[in-house]
Amino acid sequence: MDRIKSHSKDPSKEFWSRVCIVTSKDANLTKAHVRYLEHRFVELTKAADRANIANGNEPSRKALPESDIADMEFFISQVEVILPVVGFDFLRPKGKMPALIKREEGKQGPAPSQVELVLSSGKHGYAARAIEVDGEITVLKGSTATTKTEFSANGYAPLRAQLISDGRLAASADPSFLVFTEDVAFASASAAAAVIKNRNTNGRTSWRLLSTDQTLKEWQDAQIGVSN
Repeated sequence: MDRIKSHSKDPSKEFWSRVCIVTSKDANLTKAHVRYLEHRFVELTKAADRANIANGNEPSRKALPESDIADMEFFISQVEVILPVVGFDFLRPKGKMPALIKREEGKQGPAPSQVELVLSSGKHGYAARAIEVDGEITVLKGSTATTKTEFSANGYAPLRAQLISDGRLAASADPSFLVFTEDVAFASASAAAAVIKNRNTNGRTSWRLLSTDQTLKEWQDAQIGVSN
């Protein structure tokens, strides 16, 4: 609790508004266990690449007996299951470009669990590719977004500004566009589309399937048997 109080008073940490406390039901975590867990959670968060880590001290891996390491890794696996349920997804791995699989007729295509999407504008010139996995949209590296600002509103402007600040969305050779410098995961299709278009937009009707040219909405409705 002392660390939480310290963070709440630290003017350099005004960005955080929520805290998640993880403990064990048997209260049997030792200081060595906690140091091991801190190191592993920082390691996993960096690997997932969903959040920026503002940690003044880089925790080193604490040496533990093999049996304790096995217990801690199981503990971590349980935390990875619970955190998304309570609204924290910073440990969840981002979607990757679909692996190609062989079909019976000899053609190749994306893995069935992933859907390839495109969002482009002939008028404004931007073009983006993404994959959808379980409702999450990952915009792929090299996709472009408009720099135009003469739109009425963009509820995702703070998110767009953060991506620019982080260097994930950067200036391109053409001043009309920004370019994604890495794959970026978004919680919704609308968030991804709004960042690209720089205005509020319906992501379900903006994104289209690369394979069929259906809108994402049309494809999703078809999956659950909704007719127009």
